[in-house]
Amino acid sequence: MSGLAGIVLAGGAARRLSGVDKPMLEVGGMPLLHRAVGALRGAEPVVVVGPERPGLPGVRWTREDPPGSGPVAALAAGLRLLPAESPAPVAVLAADLPAITEHTVRRLRDALGSADGAVLVDADGHRQWLIGVWRATALRAALPGRPEGAALRATLGGLSIVDVPARAGEAADVDTPEDLGGGLHSGHTG
Repeated sequence: MSGLAGIVLAGGAARRLSGVDKPMLEVGGMPLLHRAVGALRGAEPVVVVGPERPGLPGVRWTREDPPGSGPVAALAAGLRLLPAESPAPVAVLAADLPAITEHTVRRLRDALGSADGAVLVDADGHRQWLIGVWRATALRAALPGRPEGAALRATLGGLSIVDVPARAGEAADVDTPEDLGGGLHSGHTG
């Protein structure tokens, strides 16, 4: 997907999953993190924020500082690895999205128009802050001086946003052991 950069947030402690390495849980024989990176096929660069994991050549790795300080700190760390002068929009994805595809990312990019961001909205009308395509300049401008522990909704909610309705299952993520039903199973743990 040329003309697009990507950031995948793959940190977190997975407290509700007994500390399992959530991004490496498998769906249909593929780790969730590999699905997120695959949805960004053709994006350049693709930055993964989290501990380095095998099997993903060509991505750039970084960590939020300090590790575990939340999604806004992770977003800030990912943005630091993108060229500051690049006009390309950036897809921002969580690493626990079992149904994320290139088509999802393309729909978000196509919906961006002149807005600051386009985010997927689930069936209940909730914005999925970690399934979106954004203007990097808008993201950088919205970041607080101290991103550690900041909330994504508070950080990004003031930007101009296009809501893109999710298709069936597209906004699902894995947060609890109950989410592991329907073809999800543990791959690597850590």
